[in-house]
Amino acid sequence: MIKVMIVEDDPMVAEINKQYLSKIDGFRLAATANSVDEAIRLLKKEEIQLILLDNFMPGKLGIELLAYLRKNDLEIDVIIISAASDLERIQKALRYGVVDYIIKPFEFERFNAALASYQQKTMFIEKQKAVSQQELDDFLLNREEHAIAEELPKGLTKDTLKQVWEVVQELKEGPFSTDEIANLVGVSRVSARKYLNFLRDLGILDVKVIYGTVGRPVYQHEYNHYKEHLIKNFL
Repeated sequence: MIKVMIVEDDPMVAEINKQYLSKIDGFRLAATANSVDEAIRLLKKEEIQLILLDNFMPGKLGIELLAYLRKNDLEIDVIIISAASDLERIQKALRYGVVDYIIKPFEFERFNAALASYQQKTMFIEKQKAVSQQELDDFLLNREEHAIAEELPKGLTKDTLKQVWEVVQELKEGPFSTDEIANLVGVSRVSARKYLNFLRDLGILDVKVIYGTVGRPVYQHEYNHYKEHLIKNFL
């Protein structure tokens, strides 16, 4: 469970952040603060992994909390949520190492994407002692090998993709075949393969071909949960 602190002086925005956070599994609100000074006091009492930080607040700016974290070598990640949209402030925040930057006003989808991406990176880091260049590029530096299109490929529909995705979620703990997906969704094997190939192209599925002594090859699919956020553009 990732412990979160919200640092926001506007009670209405703070409440929105709380509600949005409560909708996402794997996160727990551990503290709230309405100023940088209060946040610093709470950090001495609470064990926090992630701060959702506004920049414009009475007294010290949010960027000053970032400076405090880095000066004191505190291993706490920060996502900025701010109305500040000028590149100078954004660049300064990025230089301090923020993991994401959300510009107000924002929708839940953008908030969810930021938290999901952070959660996936955190899970990946906890499980790995060393990484390959490919893993570093894909999971930590956001250098996706596969370009993400704006629309589904020709011949695929959103409704069927949703059905396939729901079944994949049920089977994702172990390898599964094209035939299993086809039978559970109620589509032909050819059609199921098209959707599974699409998920493979996104990087969400890894595919292995198993050749038996008799009959056609069997395609076994393994789920890559580090890339699952990429499907949200299409559902």
